[in-house]
Amino acid sequence: MDTRESKTPEEERVHVMGQRTPEDYDNPEPDEEQPEAKQGPQGLQRVLPIVVVLLGLLIAAMLIFSGGVE
Repeated sequence: MDTRESKTPEEERVHVMGQRTPEDYDNPEPDEEQPEAKQGPQGLQRVLPIVVVLLGLLIAAMLIFSGGVE
């Protein structure tokens, strides 16, 4: 984030032109300034469903072997 009070004339022009440009809803592309927006899901989003299924199986096994389900 830019915390400077004043901008150079070129920075101000780029900022104003960016504000005036309408968003392209027909062809949405991640900004080149945001490379993380182009990356696919990683880490927790892949592991979370596996963890949920394993915990469900563990709880079901505990209920069956403890006599909770008759």
